[in-house]
Amino acid sequence: MPKKRYSIVLTDQERQQLMKTIKCGASPAKAILRANIILLLDESTDKHMSVHEIADVLNTSPTTVIKVKKAFCEKGAGDTISRKKRSKPPVEAKITGDVEAKIIALSCGEPPAGFSRWTLRLLADKSVELDIIDQISYVSVGSILKKRIETTSP
Repeated sequence: MPKKRYSIVLTDQERQQLMKTIKCGASPAKAILRANIILLLDESTDKHMSVHEIADVLNTSPTTVIKVKKAFCEKGAGDTISRKKRSKPPVEAKITGDVEAKIIALSCGEPPAGFSRWTLRLLADKSVELDIIDQISYVSVGSILKKRIETTSP
């Protein structure tokens, strides 16, 4: 028989925290699933089950149960249940605060000759022409200006 690598023995405080996660009703489904897995893996109670039994009962795969067990033993309950936050977004934002400030300053200035006021398309074209940004749609310019109006209105 193979030697157990990870064994879970919960304290009363950890058990209460996991029960609170399950019963509060505001937790994500995956967090509730992981909490249920940990509770069923607890070897200090008589409800302890094998990996395959837990997978059958909770309608998940044995691999998921094994990964949750390993994560709990290495990281603890909090990090296992909650979702890991990304350190940076998948795509870097093209429109930074500096770009927004330059477009807003441009819109406050005089419109080009032959026009009585700035249009969103004119602002987008002029922003590209002045190398403020390599490309931008007039819709994005509109959202930048709308954000400015919403923050300045009483």
